[in-house]
Amino acid sequence: MAESIEGKRIAFLIADEGVEQVELTRPWEAVVEAGGRPELITPGGGEAQGFNHLDKGDRFSADARVADADPSAYDGLVLPGGVANPDHLRADADSVRFVRSFFEAGKPVAAICHAPWTLIEADVVRGRTLTSFPSLQTDLRNAGAEWVDREVVVDEGLVTSRNPDDLDAFCAKAIEEFAEGRHSGQRQSVEA
Repeated sequence: MAESIEGKRIAFLIADEGVEQVELTRPWEAVVEAGGRPELITPGGGEAQGFNHLDKGDRFSADARVADADPSAYDGLVLPGGVANPDHLRADADSVRFVRSFFEAGKPVAAICHAPWTLIEADVVRGRTLTSFPSLQTDLRNAGAEWVDREVVVDEGLVTSRNPDDLDAFCAKAIEEFAEGRHSGQRQSVEA
């Protein structure tokens, strides 16, 4: 990747179980390759169980518990998908507050597959254009977003993609947005 995010800290927020493993590992590798410092944050702060669709995958050790993590210490946020992962996160008040804080600060956020469920709960999609796993389109529209069926969508620092097939485009755009830094339009989405 041509973009550099040398020294930038990028938070990866996942539930204690249910993350689609490739949607965690591929963006993580992209952040490392671009010079960034990824850190894994979970509600429990221990180990998180990855999944390859419905089959258990690897376990990942968290760097911090979301309730103890300081959002101001990070330059960007990645929200991997998987069906269970964002469903657990959207029910966790600390995770929802953590996500919303990135929008309030105008920091870039990248969310793939089912991850926009957490964005809906954080009330940050109104007036935004997003894509996601197709089954979320009604939820996103009901929350005030415009849903489109594209490989990757960038809207003022918010990067979204549909599924693992879109990971190349998702990772490239996420790194680009992390390199650009804060976006005033990101902040405006929580003020609307």
